[in-house]
Amino acid sequence: MKVLVTGGAGFIASHLVDALVARGDDVVAIDSLATGDRGNVNPGARFTQLDIRDVAAAKLIRAERPDAISHHAAQMSVSRSVREPLFDADVNIIGSLKLLQPAAEAGSRFVFASTGGALYGEAPMPTPETAPTWPVSPYGISKLAFEHYLFGFRAQHGLSYAALRYANVYGPRQNPHGEAGVVAIFARRLLAGEECVINGDGTDSRDYVHVADVVDANLKAIDSEACGHFNVGTGRQTSTNTIFELLAQTLAPGAAARHGPPRPGDLKASALDSSLMRKTFDWEPRMALEAGLKETAEWFLRPAPGTPAP
Repeated sequence: MKVLVTGGAGFIASHLVDALVARGDDVVAIDSLATGDRGNVNPGARFTQLDIRDVAAAKLIRAERPDAISHHAAQMSVSRSVREPLFDADVNIIGSLKLLQPAAEAGSRFVFASTGGALYGEAPMPTPETAPTWPVSPYGISKLAFEHYLFGFRAQHGLSYAALRYANVYGPRQNPHGEAGVVAIFARRLLAGEECVINGDGTDSRDYVHVADVVDANLKAIDSEACGHFNVGTGRQTSTNTIFELLAQTLAPGAAARHGPPRPGDLKASALDSSLMRKTFDWEPRMALEAGLKETAEWFLRPAPGTPAP
């Protein structure tokens, strides 16, 4: 297949690029490099530095006519979306729409990296796709809005699509800078001997799914013709306090965290029911949290490329 991956230099999408290249696909990766790292991109992929809002991105789709598009490029920070809702909408709605029209014209299968935790708002857990979608952050609102566009484009243009609603993804290559995932932030600060701050009392819980399982979900969705909206998670709730403790065991035994104020826009708890994903794509999360966190911690312990041996 020919697959175009947006956000291809980022955390999740770069792992997907690796998997696509490994199985012999023709892979085109684009990324603005605003947060992505060019060093993450597999040399077996063809890479172009592009912002999805740039007209050149749509031109590239029309020129390449990929069999599938995996759309991961996004404004991904919940708290930034609260501070800058117009920027969030410009990237996540307008930018995504600029890809969707040429994708429909090319007949490309469109696999969208959506969100689970930020989409449903406060809901019973584990939360199925049938739960009401009342997101409380602009980030969740923009992701949901684009899912509606996907549904509309299927009705109007016959678009083949799958919206994958991710739980909290973690693993190697996650960017620890800025407003990244808590696993990466804690890992970097523990290694640097810096104080870790937990927002609130630390009992907030999330569904943590390893990046390898998310890549597997994407591969199955790319290869399928099934359309719809699918949760990708483990169904298991884990508190922020527990995440910190498990990482500290490997990276800085005995380290303690400080508790700060809760962060605006954050949910108290989230976990996803992925039964539909299992039934439709025969997908199961395989990485246990404890093993995945240990692997991630060990990745952060590795010296940076070019660092001389001791």
